[in-house]
Amino acid sequence: MPKRLSITFWATTFVVVVCLSLVGIDGWRSWNARVQRLADMERVTSNLARSMAQQADDTIKSADTSLTDIVERVETDGYGDAAMRRLHRLMVDQTANLPQLSGLFVYDENGRWMVNSRPGRDSPLNNADREYFLYHQSHTERGPHIGVPVVSRSTGRWIIPVSRRLNHSDGSFGGVALATIDIDYFSRFYQSFDIGEHGAVALFSDDGIMLLRRPFNPAAVGSSVRNSPVYRNYIAGRSGNAFFRSGQDGVLRFNSYLPLQHYRLFVTAALSKDEMLEQWRSDTWLHSLGVLLLAVLLGLFGKRLVDQIDLRLQAERELRNTRDALEKLNRKLERQAMQDGLTGLANRRQLDISLGKEFSRALRHHESIAFVMIDVDYFKQYNDRYGHGAGDDCLRSLSKLIRSLAPGRPGDLTARYGGEELGILLPRTDCEGAHAVAERIRAAIEALALPHSGSPLGIVSVSAGVAAMVPQRDVDVESMLVSAADKALYLAKSGGRNRVGSADAAAASAAP
Repeated sequence: MPKRLSITFWATTFVVVVCLSLVGIDGWRSWNARVQRLADMERVTSNLARSMAQQADDTIKSADTSLTDIVERVETDGYGDAAMRRLHRLMVDQTANLPQLSGLFVYDENGRWMVNSRPGRDSPLNNADREYFLYHQSHTERGPHIGVPVVSRSTGRWIIPVSRRLNHSDGSFGGVALATIDIDYFSRFYQSFDIGEHGAVALFSDDGIMLLRRPFNPAAVGSSVRNSPVYRNYIAGRSGNAFFRSGQDGVLRFNSYLPLQHYRLFVTAALSKDEMLEQWRSDTWLHSLGVLLLAVLLGLFGKRLVDQIDLRLQAERELRNTRDALEKLNRKLERQAMQDGLTGLANRRQLDISLGKEFSRALRHHESIAFVMIDVDYFKQYNDRYGHGAGDDCLRSLSKLIRSLAPGRPGDLTARYGGEELGILLPRTDCEGAHAVAERIRAAIEALALPHSGSPLGIVSVSAGVAAMVPQRDVDVESMLVSAADKALYLAKSGGRNRVGSADAAAASAAP
């Protein structure tokens, strides 16, 4: 059978499980809070990227609409003076109505300013060296072109050029219509977003050219980002979300990138991972500290409780040990009270108790009960010749032999009746059976041949009296059985000793 685990083990296990559960549940809650925080930031950056893409698309669309109108007018009306005056008024009105526009310009095939939205029509400047001019010279496409941001020669401010090609009637290159968008217009819009101290938003071309970024760095405008992870992921999937470490400042950010609907540009909105999780970290540290403190207090309380349980169990064990020791001592005392100190046999008191019990049982079941009374022959002479110490040794030896030869069944009892007299109680035994037991004992003692110079036989011998009866209610008592065995012993001694005498217990009880 497996060993039963103690209550202190289960109490300790319970406390440990509760403490670990508290810490585990708090860890699970904190991790879920982190996941939720990242999911919230993903929604924020995605919404921010959509807003930026829509704003950029609308801004460029407005400028491009003006360019479409200008291209149509120039290609239809030509470069005549009257046509240029009408176009100048139109360009001034459109620039005034569109706050994102820094200016509108028309250049001929040589890069000269033909007309613009500035108050004066004439200007000695030539833009044939600009990227957008060179692009349209070498490309016949009629769609809009978003150029690399430059510092305007007319205003000295950063602008994003949006341009369209002008053609002569024969389809040859006839010049460029240009709309310049003030970068400050985008910057003011980007500044309205709360992206934290280390967040970043940016506008890129599909060719991997940075057009604008917050925080603004003039040195980074027009630089290539083709080797950046955000550009590689954009080219691979066009839109998405991911963590990237910035090549600009080395900050790890969560990026959402999205293309514009009508133009070959894309935007990114990125929030710093450290800032995203800063509030979560502080909340987690405070909450976890509280949970750990609670777990420690619970653990200390549980340990105290387990120690008290252990002390109680120890006290109970000590009480049980004390009780067992007392019971053992009581049994020992009881045995001593029921045992003869010299021979180790039952004493007279135990004999009387057992005789009473077995006599009552024999009376209830109508069974025979027998008693054997044994006496050492010439024992007084033995003591006189060899001393009382030798006599005690002789009694011990004879008692040990008699106990070994007694039947030893349940209910059988060998006792010291008194002095050198010994008795054997034999329940469920008739006179013949008791006589056989007594005779076996007598013969065994005679065979010992213990020297006894005071005996005519020269050795120690015993005489025995045997009596048996089937007791009758209200007629017989246990003393009758002992008295009958004593009378039979007397007959054995009278007959010469070293013999077994038997008596009819019923007759003995009736004798005067």
